[in-house]
Amino acid sequence: MNPNTFPTKGNLILAKSSLALARQGYELMDKKRNILIKELMSLIDEAKGIQSEIDVTFTSAYKSLQKANIELGINYVQDIAMAVPVDNSVRVKTRSIMGTEIPLVKHDEMLLNLTYAYYNTRESLDEARCQFEKVKKLTVKLSMVENSAYRLANSIKRTQKRANALNNITIPRYESLTKSITNSLEEKDREEFSRLKVIKRKKY
Repeated sequence: MNPNTFPTKGNLILAKSSLALARQGYELMDKKRNILIKELMSLIDEAKGIQSEIDVTFTSAYKSLQKANIELGINYVQDIAMAVPVDNSVRVKTRSIMGTEIPLVKHDEMLLNLTYAYYNTRESLDEARCQFEKVKKLTVKLSMVENSAYRLANSIKRTQKRANALNNITIPRYESLTKSITNSLEEKDREEFSRLKVIKRKKY
């Protein structure tokens, strides 16, 4: 609605309607922001837990790998690693939280077939293999959580901007317009009342 509208009752109704709509929009934006912030905080806590677990698992995995390299030789371990099949079981879908699409990663746990024989390897290689399998699972989970948190943070930022625009610009503008039109109409009513009184006195 154009702020420079004529002070008529019709325009006053439009201004009040726009003001009510702006206030309702701000309330919805505020609720959306609070829900997204709550969801984001839970994801941040979850990410911290996974990150700590990954750090411990990575440390253990590299120690096992280092031991295997020493016992079997780096080249031999590399040859075995190259024979491990590529995992294509990771699937990415999306789910919506208050209109924000966040990833939902599915990873089918599969039993990896051995690509090496027991008789010419050591326990350290088996341990490294198991530890890095755990790292893979945790990394898939962490990627989903961190990506979701990033998208929620961006959505919160956009929602905050819209809420601020409504609260600091749109709502005050329509409040001012409503007040201005109301004052103008009241002034016109007073002038009309005074004019009618003058006409009445002259008539009688």
